[in-house]
Amino acid sequence: MCTSQWAQLADNLCATILRTNQIHDFYSLSFREQPIFSTRAHVFQIDPNTKKNWVPTSKHAVTVSYFYDSTRNVYRIISLDGSKAIINSTITPNMTFTKTSQKFGQWADSRANTVYGLGFSSEHHLSKFAEKFQEFKEAARLAKEKSQEKMELTSTLSQESAGGDIQSPLTPESINGTDDERVMPEVTQNSEPRAEPTQNALSFTHSSTISKHWEAELATLKGNNAKLTAALLESTANVKQWKQQLAAYQEEAERLHKRVTELECVSSQANAVHTHKTELNQTIQELESALKKKEEEIERLKQEIDSARDIQAQKDSLTQKLQEVEIRNKDLEGQLSDLEQRLEKSQNEQEAFRNNLKTLLEILDGKIFELTELRDNLAKLIECS
Repeated sequence: MCTSQWAQLADNLCATILRTNQIHDFYSLSFREQPIFSTRAHVFQIDPNTKKNWVPTSKHAVTVSYFYDSTRNVYRIISLDGSKAIINSTITPNMTFTKTSQKFGQWADSRANTVYGLGFSSEHHLSKFAEKFQEFKEAARLAKEKSQEKMELTSTLSQESAGGDIQSPLTPESINGTDDERVMPEVTQNSEPRAEPTQNALSFTHSSTISKHWEAELATLKGNNAKLTAALLESTANVKQWKQQLAAYQEEAERLHKRVTELECVSSQANAVHTHKTELNQTIQELESALKKKEEEIERLKQEIDSARDIQAQKDSLTQKLQEVEIRNKDLEGQLSDLEQRLEKSQNEQEAFRNNLKTLLEILDGKIFELTELRDNLAKLIECS
């Protein structure tokens, strides 16, 4: 097998190892990260077409958590709706969490090319989430600055070491020496004064040197072949071990996911029971308040009924008295009419009596006048006699 094929095999092996490490890192990420703050909220994303309307990504309130990866020193916001990740946002120093109302907040994620929105049940939960966002954003900024400082320091040190220890690339000539360098020791050993070698001797020496060179080259290739074979076997064994670890991690991840789902179900049931209990308590309080108002209204109506009864009794009494008065009034009117008739009759009788009396007086006056004349006549007769 030639050197280029061995180099290609080594490159393929390194690429396989790199991919295996990436897969291992991906599945072990959930074990490195730890939730440091959790809350519940309704999750929304901005409509990618209009960039104005909100599209709900969860039918109900879900758990939204801050995770911290101590290995990479990264903070993330993660939310799962069942087995679907509806939020996977890495916090960067350039992000800003904005409160758009008393119970709603949003932030833009340039990596995901979207805007996330969260609707909370109260203003307190929104304020707490915003405080944690600002805190972890500042922590991410400090971590980024430390990482940049560390990279700058490492780059400076590597440049200094590279400037002092620049080595030439390894070639077969640098390992086994050039033809001149391989000939020089023989010349040095045989530096005693002698006659110059013939042309055949020089040709034999040159062919011997070439043979040694190819023998050394072959030995080097055999050594490299053995090393690459051992590395390949070791990498194969490591790949099998990593596959086993990966399967174990997958099983553990599934078990933990089921456990998390169960806990979320229990938590959602507990929250639903608590919410239902709170609603029942509120309903009971409302019913008690309504019952108290009804009792007060009933008491007021009773008082009004008693008052109405008293008024009705007074009305009945007054009605009876009014009837009695009306009857008496009718009697009095009858008596008055009778008296008026009597009075009129009496007046008529008195008028007739007056007329009769007047007539009698007139007659009496006439009789008196006649008597007077008669008296006078009698007196005159008496005097005359």
